[in-house]
Amino acid sequence: MPNLEHPAYPAAKLLQLESLVPCRESQVSLLLSIFGEREQFTFPSIFIYGHRASGKTYVMHTLLNTLQLPHVFVNCVEYFTSRLLLEEILIQLQSYSEAEQTSHVPCDTLNDFVRLFKQAVASRELQDQTLYIVLDRAEQLREMEANILPAFLRLQELTDRNVTVVLLSEIVWELFRPNTGCLEPVTLYFPDYSIGHLQKILSQNHPPVYSADFYAAYINILLGVFYMVCRDLKELQHLAALNFSKYCEPVVRGEANERDTRKLWKNIEPHLKKAMQTVYLREISSSQWERLQCDDGEPGQLKGLSAHTHVELPYYSKFLLIAAYLASYNPVRTDKRFFVKHHGKIRKTNFMKKHEKTSSHLLGPKPFPLDRLLAILHSIVDNRVAPTANIFSQITSLVTLQLLSMVGNNDQLDGPRYKCTVSLDFIRAVAR
Repeated sequence: MPNLEHPAYPAAKLLQLESLVPCRESQVSLLLSIFGEREQFTFPSIFIYGHRASGKTYVMHTLLNTLQLPHVFVNCVEYFTSRLLLEEILIQLQSYSEAEQTSHVPCDTLNDFVRLFKQAVASRELQDQTLYIVLDRAEQLREMEANILPAFLRLQELTDRNVTVVLLSEIVWELFRPNTGCLEPVTLYFPDYSIGHLQKILSQNHPPVYSADFYAAYINILLGVFYMVCRDLKELQHLAALNFSKYCEPVVRGEANERDTRKLWKNIEPHLKKAMQTVYLREISSSQWERLQCDDGEPGQLKGLSAHTHVELPYYSKFLLIAAYLASYNPVRTDKRFFVKHHGKIRKTNFMKKHEKTSSHLLGPKPFPLDRLLAILHSIVDNRVAPTANIFSQITSLVTLQLLSMVGNNDQLDGPRYKCTVSLDFIRAVAR
């Protein structure tokens, strides 16, 4: 019995849609209930959110194309300004218009967009059914003018047309909501795929030369190795396509059959270990990887792929380590002299505290507050550093690494009174 049922759409179309969106039947069914019939006015705006590779964009593309609903699909990363975004929507609307194609009309303001939008949907086809405007990567709207997001949320009211705006994003709605208030959209969450869902989706792409059970066994082995470190469907699809030829080698050479899982696992294990070191890293192309797979080397040894002994740190992590080192070994009173360009005249004095006569490197690193670390970071980085979650996550990662190293050395931590210090040995260890 089919899971998708709706009186407004043919059963054959719904059955085809169900086969194209595995493991997302509940979300598609809810979207069909929200959409209603073609000519009905539906909700002005819908907000769909979920992690990367959770099927948001694919489900919306497949749903609108399979049911042949009039829609506009725009990626906000590609059209990164309000003018480019509004003009792209109008350009795509012209393909649905029955009127003769007109020349490109610039759209500088929202008033121009509303006027041109009414003209574009004046055809009978667009008036008789709901038009869907899908904005992928909608978090980029927060970087545009303050009136863009509220206008899209109530575009149905502004244009007096049967239109629904669908926002696709990887962040929650609470990070979108303007301070002045706006029309709240209908929110829909796309959860991550479970291991059973990944097994089902990946097994559908089996080559016709081999049986479905043979490919499903390969996917089961792949997920058993990578599921704990990678749950991204796109990355797993890439890994599955990249390593399947090595899994089939014993069968191709006649050394094993499709049911001899032990020999197949023994042949693929060293290659999966190689791939484990490069998850999410696109250091080489797929063709180069296949050539490396043919080289006879030690298991787990990468020739040219990750043969280097270090991984490049993120850009700001390097400066954070330098700033932490300077804050650990330099007294607070020297910050003005070292990091302020126009600090004025500093009077020389021979007064030194007793403990400052000894080299600071012999005394070891000193604790420092987070505010001082960020102040030094701003002074040594040329461009402006915004206090984003990315910066604080890198600080957290560095502190966590140091805590783990201290626990490994059986050092005693002083509970809530512990303050961060960064030694030269720690910097060298992270750099390695």
